Amino acid sequence: MIDLQEVHLSAVIDAVRANQRFLCISHVAPDGDAVGSLLGMGEILTMLGKEATLALADGVPDNLTFLPGAERVVSADGVGDVYDCIIVLDASSPDRMGNVYREDAHGKSPLVVIDHHVTNTYFGDVDWVEPRCAAVCQMLVYLAQRLGVSLRGNLAEDLLTGLVTDTLCFRTSNTTADVLGAATVLMENGAQLSAITARTLNNKPFRSLKLWGEVLPGARLAERVLWVTVAPEQLAAAQATAGDLELSSVLSAVAEADISATFIQKTDERKAPVVECSFRAKPGFNVSDTAFALGGGGHPAAAGCTVPGTLEKAVPPIVAQLQQARAQQATGQ
Repeated sequence: MIDLQEVHLSAVIDAVRANQRFLCISHVAPDGDAVGSLLGMGEILTMLGKEATLALADGVPDNLTFLPGAERVVSADGVGDVYDCIIVLDASSPDRMGNVYREDAHGKSPLVVIDHHVTNTYFGDVDWVEPRCAAVCQMLVYLAQRLGVSLRGNLAEDLLTGLVTDTLCFRTSNTTADVLGAATVLMENGAQLSAITARTLNNKPFRSLKLWGEVLPGARLAERVLWVTVAPEQLAAAQATAGDLELSSVLSAVAEADISATFIQKTDERKAPVVECSFRAKPGFNVSDTAFALGGGGHPAAAGCTVPGTLEKAVPPIVAQLQQARAQQATGQ
């Protein structure tokens, strides 16, 4: 059985029991664990007779709108000013909360952080961080059990979705016996593994295939680091968005690469050019340190960041950093 951070878990339980009106948020560009844990936390609070506003700066992705409770999620416009407590899920740093958290309105409410990223900056009043958990949804299984909340029905489906998507259906290196144990509990409570996998990992639109056709011819491999770049004109040609790319699992399967990366050209809120970076590493290699040094975060096997600049200027030095990190890590093995 996993050795949990009992002091911090107890502090979360105390905060849940002591307060009534909650704002629950997760990170920008939400994935399955972000949405699953957000909806799961909402279910837990509702079953305890609490009030919960669920918010995401970027909304629920189309491929996750099937999840029970997805219709409850609001954007910044639906977030009020006064809450007894704010719970942040799956966010390693405050900038990941986006515009649904406003310091002027929400800064006086206690902030509870529930996360599993090793790069978490511990920015809450209560920080429950479990890097050995494969997903925040795994942590919420333990939280629900401690609170005496039934895992049946919607809660089981929401939480298993986060586990499935963050582990690529239990294929990542952090898939431990405890992860499989949590998944077993959720399946015993009604969550359907095959249905969730079919609607998430095995569910891609045709425009994703078109985008791969635009991007993959430009893939480059050097010093066992593999990378691709995505320009706005390539997205336009495929009539796709950056969220349609989903190339990480494809790139990380290439035998000749230990580390892979995708670089997507975007603009920030001031219309200045930025590059969104996503890194993946095979077992024995670590990309979280590079991401953290660039202002991002994540896990040893999967991390990311956003840096200012264009693809032409930003990508070469980052690739060089990844190559250097990979060489140092290979030497240490």
